[in-house]
Amino acid sequence: MTEIKNILVALDLTEIDSTLIDYASFIAEILQVKNVYFVHNIKKYEISELFDEQLKDLNLDEIIGDELNEKVEKIFKSSAKWEVLISEDPYSESLINYIVHKYDIQLALIGNKNRINGTGVVSGKLLRMLKCSILSIPRDAKPVISNVWAGTDFSSASNKVFKMAEKLQRATSASVKAVHVYNVPIQFSPYIPKESLDRKIENHLKEKFEKFIKKIGYKGQLSSEIIPGRESGVAEKLRIKAEAAKADLIIVGDKGHNVFSSLLVGSVTEELFNQDIEVPLWIIK
Repeated sequence: MTEIKNILVALDLTEIDSTLIDYASFIAEILQVKNVYFVHNIKKYEISELFDEQLKDLNLDEIIGDELNEKVEKIFKSSAKWEVLISEDPYSESLINYIVHKYDIQLALIGNKNRINGTGVVSGKLLRMLKCSILSIPRDAKPVISNVWAGTDFSSASNKVFKMAEKLQRATSASVKAVHVYNVPIQFSPYIPKESLDRKIENHLKEKFEKFIKKIGYKGQLSSEIIPGRESGVAEKLRIKAEAAKADLIIVGDKGHNVFSSLLVGSVTEELFNQDIEVPLWIIK
């Protein structure tokens, strides 16, 4: 698995910035990251012409840069090297993608602002565009990893989820639960009693889980849970269950394939990414 040495943190001058800086400091320390780049994009085209006169003698890059440097210096406690990058680009996604390539970024931290409809850079476009892993952080997230949920569809694409879960478990002693959400294929339901179908599918999935875990050679402590999706979708069910279990991190892959569900870009991952989820979401590329 690719080692995480360089992290990007997308800031936008809103209250979620403090959460992102604090979480970046935590991740950088436990994973022994070398460099952290705090990025802000100034969208000058969004500033009304009404303010051109007032702003013409101001160096916004310098003013915003000073403000963010001061904030990062106050909150960021990791020993990793850090730098604030200020730029102007019509599209934040394009800028972030450029920096990911230029600085060889392995992980991008972004704010989950779906609930408050802020000016954050969270979007399905960003999820599909970036070649690095993405960690989406809700506004009130605490820098703690003690209860990790690792989503799997038992495909080879989800192996990387458990490589990261194992690394985090070693660094934090967190509990890790392998979670699979399934839906009963609708085309079978008119012909087979639902209870019988559920039982057969769950037994089949338990066997697949045991074979999968043995195959990947997970070296830490691992529990499992198989969850019927029923009337709600896979992403929605995973979110509800994880929040109820007070998980403080969900890890999923960016794609995958399974007969009964496709947790894992896959449509389920993108749906989960765009939800108002209260748990940090780590998408492994």
